[in-house]
Formats: sequence, structure tokens, C-alpha cells
Amino acid sequence: MNIVERYNKPTPKFFRVLRNIGLGLASVGGALLALPIVLPAAVATAATTMIISGTVLSAVSQAAVQDPEAPKPEPDA
Repeated sequence: MNIVERYNKPTPKFFRVLRNIGLGLASVGGALLALPIVLPAAVATAATTMIISGTVLSAVSQAAVQDPEAPKPEPDA
């Protein structure tokens, strides 16, 4: 399975949630760095770290695929 096939397969719910958290982290970090004020070095470093970790989390979570042979979970009553 190549990377394009992997990205086109369905993603499990847990990894969709993680992907969205990663996108949120990257967005907040980008918004902090885009502020029109001078930020302390610690805040700038934290924002950069948020962007990197959010991007990696989103990419790895998107690459997770659902096993078609795995049993489906029971719906909650």
C-alpha cells in the first residue's frame, strides 16, 4: 500500500479526533506567531513547538487506516 492509497482509506474515529486536535494546535501556534506584537522568546518558542507538534500529529493520524477485517464496535445503547 503506497502513501496515496493509505491517505484515501477511511480513518478510525480515534485518529480523526487526534487529527483535529493537531490541526487546532497548529492553528493556535500560527495565530500566536502572526500577532502584530513582539512576543517574548518563550512564547515564540512555544508557538513554534505547537505548530510542529500539531502538524506531525495531524499527518500521522491521517495516515492511520481502518482494518476492513476488524469487527465493528457495538453501538452504544
